[in-house]
Amino acid sequence: MPCRSDTPDASLSKNRPAEPLPESLAWIERELESIRAAGLERPTRVRSGRQGATVGLDGHTFLNFGSNDYLGYAGDVRLSKAASKAACAQGFGAGASPLVSGHCEAHDVLEKTIAQWLDVEASLLFTSGFAANTATIAALAGPEDSIASDARNHASIIDGCRLSQARVDIYPHRDLSSLENILAAAGGARRKIIVTDTLFSMDGTIAPLADLSDIARRHGAILMVDEAHATGVFGTRGSGLVEQAGCASGVHLRVGTLSKALGASGGFVAGHASLIHWLRHTARAWIFSTAHPPAVAAAATQAIRLVNAEPDRRHQLLENAAEWRSRLTRTSVDIGSAEAQIVPIVTGTPASALAMAAHLASEGFFVPAIRPPSVPPGKSLVRASLSWLHTPPDLARLADAIRKYSH
Repeated sequence: MPCRSDTPDASLSKNRPAEPLPESLAWIERELESIRAAGLERPTRVRSGRQGATVGLDGHTFLNFGSNDYLGYAGDVRLSKAASKAACAQGFGAGASPLVSGHCEAHDVLEKTIAQWLDVEASLLFTSGFAANTATIAALAGPEDSIASDARNHASIIDGCRLSQARVDIYPHRDLSSLENILAAAGGARRKIIVTDTLFSMDGTIAPLADLSDIARRHGAILMVDEAHATGVFGTRGSGLVEQAGCASGVHLRVGTLSKALGASGGFVAGHASLIHWLRHTARAWIFSTAHPPAVAAAATQAIRLVNAEPDRRHQLLENAAEWRSRLTRTSVDIGSAEAQIVPIVTGTPASALAMAAHLASEGFFVPAIRPPSVPPGKSLVRASLSWLHTPPDLARLADAIRKYSH
């Protein structure tokens, strides 16, 4: 039976008329004008219905290449049923931080399920992957420590590094020689930490995890990886690129998210039991945040079960992605060094990315324009996020639309 929702009260959703800003905030309008002039203003779109192969945005329906719902679970009724059952049994809101009374049965089951899935001793849930990264890095490092961070790491890693107040050295994307030099120069640091995405969200590139594991071992460094876009998609069990690379023993912390391939919400950190126990005493975003809803945890647990039961989804997704990348490169479309289900079409300027996104929208495709600060200046692009839900004809049509526009 399909889920029903109450019709929202129109009187509560009307926008209040804009008022002039007070003088102390007048600078905001000047800042906004600069953003508009640079082609960097972002719209807030209203989505209707569920995430899926198609998406309703602002009253228009598109083939959806703008979601991280890689396995098609975000709109899966099996997750909705698991969430509904947990909400009925345990209530919707957690009511408190995990250390007080917010850690419920659904959270406990999910943490144990994640640990078993990743074949580690323990895991810790956060309200988001962003919170997991910022809290963990800030707990691990301080002013006496040295962090080496890949230049294309996610904003949550960058912010975690800033919060830590450690010395942070940025090495060029996947440049192992530069990383070695940074670690060699950090001999006096209390702790040396390497932090990297495993699958880079804007480039679709993969970190050289086996090499990074070896470098961390030789330099006595902690290796922390963010599997946000790889969780559920790679590896024999679908647990991520660490599993696929076969270097789990050399990775000390694995961060992941429940909101992408798993179709739920929240984030986690996984690793040695003592390390996780220590984070329960030091990770401020975990200590001082209300636990996320039990219903969400139950949905994520169900998603992990489905990933294990339905490996054909990730296999088909990766096969389709490989064929689609090959189709684009054969027609001289610039996709950088993409090697996964995230495929950028590099345009260069914000204006050119917006123009391509608008053209694709006119053809019935939602492929969002990605501009600074999400990517470096001069590297604007449109990003196609492929899902198991996309059919070969869907992918062929989008490839043709991109090729015709690019040429």
